Amino acid sequence: MTVAITLAYLLAAVLFILGLKQLSSPKGARNGNFTAAAGMVVALGATVPLLHFTSAGLIITGIGIAIGGLVGTVGARMVRMTAIPQMVALFNGVGGGAAALVAVAELLKFGVHPQFAVLFPSVFSIVIGSISFAGSAVAFAKLQELMTGTPITYPGQQIVNGVLAAAIVGLAIAILALASVPLTFLPLMVLALILGVAFVLPIGGADMPVVISVLNACTGLAVAASGFTLNNFALIVAGTLVGASGSLLTKLMSDAMGRSLGNVLFGAFGQAHTAATAAAGAQGRSVRSASAEDLGTLLAYSQRVIIVPGYGLAVAQAQHAARELADVLEKRGVDVEYAIHPVAGRMPGHMNVLLAEANVPYEQLKEMDQVNDDFKNADVALIVGANDVVNPAARNTPGSPIYGMPILNADQAKNIIFMKRSMRPGFAGIDNDLMFGPNTVMFFGDAKDSLTKLVSAVKAA
Repeated sequence: MTVAITLAYLLAAVLFILGLKQLSSPKGARNGNFTAAAGMVVALGATVPLLHFTSAGLIITGIGIAIGGLVGTVGARMVRMTAIPQMVALFNGVGGGAAALVAVAELLKFGVHPQFAVLFPSVFSIVIGSISFAGSAVAFAKLQELMTGTPITYPGQQIVNGVLAAAIVGLAIAILALASVPLTFLPLMVLALILGVAFVLPIGGADMPVVISVLNACTGLAVAASGFTLNNFALIVAGTLVGASGSLLTKLMSDAMGRSLGNVLFGAFGQAHTAATAAAGAQGRSVRSASAEDLGTLLAYSQRVIIVPGYGLAVAQAQHAARELADVLEKRGVDVEYAIHPVAGRMPGHMNVLLAEANVPYEQLKEMDQVNDDFKNADVALIVGANDVVNPAARNTPGSPIYGMPILNADQAKNIIFMKRSMRPGFAGIDNDLMFGPNTVMFFGDAKDSLTKLVSAVKAA
């Protein structure tokens, strides 16, 4: 490797780190993506001189780059915001699968007795990359509603998964100790693929963001291992950064849900609670509803309004209507801010990205710890499509599946406008007691249409 290529890889690593740093804030996230992408371009450009293409290989590589670039560009431009999580799962799975295939190719190239420095990271990459590929495929299918989003379980499931894991470890040890002929490492890949599917099946849709984060970390580790196999510094750095950031994000999300990672991955969250159960819990209780005109008057004469966005806002693509309502209120002298829960929506930062798309000022986006003390001084908490992240059961109902989860203190506001399509429960499958509160008014309908009505009502007030 020449000095120029080494320096290019070092520049790429610096750009990766800077990009990751910028991604930690909604204000810098867009530039962070461009910075990291520039780093990848530099790394790819530096790698090309190291490759020795045949004519056929050059043609195949060119076709692959063209197809991949086209799919990535079209996919990113056309995907709806609500489908970003499944796109992330899909792309992440492709990365894990690619790392596993690279490891297989290297083992085939080195023959029956490769050096341990090549063999160990290759075996690691095959196992982790295959698990990430298969698990991400199942996560994509669940989020895309190609299969049920509820946990799929059967008796003895954890035992079966344990046996699969033990078989993978045993076969990996055998490969490391004896030989790496295809007869051994191809079954290893198949077992890892099966474990990836079995691992994600019992996890419900509400926990998919955490699962995607875990699998993202796995892909990063598999890529880093491939870097050791190929002796490629850029791959090692990039994979390690993804693995570390994915692991940290997983921990932060578990904390935000008030649950341990083990409970998320092995607890089959949402299995015991169905819509019928939730409906039964609502019997004997009534809710209050109001017209857009009445709610518009309440908002217009408030001093402080906190908007709580959720997945319903994303589904309705109502971010621009929310921004318009905020603008109208601010012209009347109302102080408006947005309360962002870490797990609102289907992935971390979902609400931040959605509202940034509508050019909502970054300083109005307040994280849970920043905004929770403000609710008691708010005249109105306007909840737009959120549910579990404002459910008081997380504080007041021991035994609830969300008990212990940190929530937004929307129930402490003087008035609460709860915007939903219906009384259906959220991802947790349980009733939200906030809907039945004495200071809560329900406003049913599509979030975008409802917000547009509120804008007209505020202007007319």
